[in-house]
Amino acid sequence: LTATIDEWIMAAEYIAQTGNLQIVLCERGIRTYEPMTRNTLDVSAVPVAQSLSHLPIIIDPSHSGGRRELVLPLIRAAIAVGADGVIVDVHPHPESALVDGPQALVKEDVVRLRETVARFAEAAGRDVARVDHERSTGAWGRSASVL
Repeated sequence: LTATIDEWIMAAEYIAQTGNLQIVLCERGIRTYEPMTRNTLDVSAVPVAQSLSHLPIIIDPSHSGGRRELVLPLIRAAIAVGADGVIVDVHPHPESALVDGPQALVKEDVVRLRETVARFAEAAGRDVARVDHERSTGAWGRSASVL
């Protein structure tokens, strides 16, 4: 939330030097004085970081927006700016979630998410591969689309 893009990339390089090469940069917003969102999604960070690094960059619209109704518009921005993927919070009963309930999508929202990602990716000439956390782990929590 407070790192510069250079610091972000250098942190990833530090991890790589330890032998862990499975690194993905995740843009989840920066801290600003705007009270209407949890964080402010810095879409400009994606192309800047892509010009400096080979690492994939995903966007977390759930944490940057902090509100369920902002997730799909921020996903459209992620696709348009060239992010390599998105990761979102999903919960069967967000109103009873211990954390992050207001930003979590419900199962019905995931259908719209898939349609939105497919439609916008096609318009941008990009392919979509989907990773479903529920299917891979049997647990609710995250769903990701890789562009």
